[in-house]
Amino acid sequence: MSDNTLTRMDLSEAVFREVGLSRNESADLVEAVLKHMSDALASGDSVKISSFGTFGVRDKTARIGRNPKTGEEVPILPRRVMTFRPSHLMKERVATGNKG
Repeated sequence: MSDNTLTRMDLSEAVFREVGLSRNESADLVEAVLKHMSDALASGDSVKISSFGTFGVRDKTARIGRNPKTGEEVPILPRRVMTFRPSHLMKERVATGNKG
């Protein structure tokens, strides 16, 4: 894995090594899973992966923000944001690092 960031290519390589599909089939599988997750989130559904966490979408209302440099008030428009809530197992795993 490169530069401490897990990429699509890293995921496809892991599928290639661990599952035994060809490199192209592994890349296609990773792309299909990510597309399915993206489509679900874009339509407002949540994505729950057992022992990992839940991805969701939340609507944020309009509000007044403040520019930290000038103190000037600025309107922040309503928007949709993606959220992630890790499972308890993932929280424990991150807290202990690779020891567990």
